[in-house]
Amino acid sequence: MSEQGKSKSKMNRLEQAAVLLMSLGERDAAAVLRHLGPKEVQRLGTAMTQLQNVSQSDVEAVVTSFLNEASTLTGLGVGSDNYIRKMLVEALGEDKASSLVDRILMGGNTTGLDTLKWMDPRSVADLIRHEHPQIQSIVVAYLDADQAAEVLSNLSEKQRLDIVMRVASLDSVQPSALQELNAILEKQFSGNASSQTKAMGGIKVAANIMNNLESSLEGELMESIRDLDEDLGARIQDLMFVFEDLKNIDDRGIQALLREVSSEVLILALKGADDELQEKVFKNMSKRAAELLRDDLEAKGPVRVSEVEAAQKEILTIARRMADSGEIQLGTGAEEMI
Repeated sequence: MSEQGKSKSKMNRLEQAAVLLMSLGERDAAAVLRHLGPKEVQRLGTAMTQLQNVSQSDVEAVVTSFLNEASTLTGLGVGSDNYIRKMLVEALGEDKASSLVDRILMGGNTTGLDTLKWMDPRSVADLIRHEHPQIQSIVVAYLDADQAAEVLSNLSEKQRLDIVMRVASLDSVQPSALQELNAILEKQFSGNASSQTKAMGGIKVAANIMNNLESSLEGELMESIRDLDEDLGARIQDLMFVFEDLKNIDDRGIQALLREVSSEVLILALKGADDELQEKVFKNMSKRAAELLRDDLEAKGPVRVSEVEAAQKEILTIARRMADSGEIQLGTGAEEMI
């Protein structure tokens, strides 16, 4: 038991997830990857290529429920390239997987609007830094909110303000604009953008991007937006979901959310929460669990504001994902029900 705990402690969560996927068959692993976003797939794929001679005790410590299947494996990191290639093709399809395999296994580069989601946010920022603001806004609106926020963080303050204002005003993008963007990225859309407009952007997209920005950047940007357009700023603010808004989720939703959040992250996040939200969390836990959490909060010494904000962002990301999948409802519960 102690040996298993020792082995597990050597690996971070990403490495543990990589070992778990490598312990599964290609089809089962592919089924898991289908439920992840581009960033998670790339991180897991990279982590899998870096596994070397994973011992049996490591596998047992990470995933005891798969012990019988994993017992036949002696070194997960050896000769795994072909396995990863087949698994990604099974999960993502040949076209999308081929570019990702090149990036993970051979360090190849990909281009085109679709493949922007697989790129590092700093690289995307560098790519669009000197482009027309409307092109920049289309790119940012196309990305997932967390990646878009990181792209904005790597641009100037003036560019951030201009882009968010344009994203909030976007409704759809004409084929000519998409074709121009693809030409800039030196890759065609294979005809997908040639005949119809694409819904993109809007106030909700802008709010989601704002939600994923660092708190200091978020505050500065929101103030600038209000200075330029007070009504637009208010509409974006209304759609933003912040940590304190968790108190508006119904009890069943809070309970479901807590099952997805680690105790370490929850303790850090609650260090920056008001009494009302803390009590909301306590009352949706068992009496024993609530007592332990209270004790941990009291025993926790001073922590950096940046750590608290990062933990709160992580919980908000989980909450949004669960809301998107219909597991919980964000907002004011009964008031929004009809």
